[in-house]
Amino acid sequence: MSINSKARRDAKKRKIAKARNAPLPGPSIEPHAELRDAQGRLLGGIVRREGEWTLGLGGRIVGGSESAARVLALLERAADLHRRDGLEVRLGCSSALRTAANTEVAERGISFEQFQLELEKELAIDPSPGLHVVQPMSEVRH
Repeated sequence: MSINSKARRDAKKRKIAKARNAPLPGPSIEPHAELRDAQGRLLGGIVRREGEWTLGLGGRIVGGSESAARVLALLERAADLHRRDGLEVRLGCSSALRTAANTEVAERGISFEQFQLELEKELAIDPSPGLHVVQPMSEVRH
C-alpha cells in the first residue's frame, strides 16, 4: 500500500461528506424587472421561477401568472401610482420580459398600451388612486 493511498481515501471521504451536507439546489429564480425609488430602495419586481412570472410589491409576493404582459402591466401600474403620489421611481425591465410581453399581446392583435387599458377594465380599477374598491371574494381572480 502506498503512502498516498490513505490521503486519497481521506480526501474521497471528505468529498462525499461535503456533497452529502450541501444544500439541495432550489428552483432557479431569474430577476426580470425592478421598481426602485429615488434612494435605490426596491419597491417591487418581477422574477421568473419554474416557468411562471411572479410579481412582488412591498417585500411580498402579490401574484403570479404565465402572462408576462399581465405582470408587467401591473408593475407599470404600481410605478404610475407612485409617480401620482409625487414619488420619483425608476422601472427597469429585462429585454426577455419586454419581448415576451410584446409577443403575447401581438398574438392577440393589440398593442401593449391597449392591453393595459383592457386589464384596467377587467380589474375594475378606478383611475383615481384614492378610491379603493374591494371586490367580493366570488369575483376575485387569481
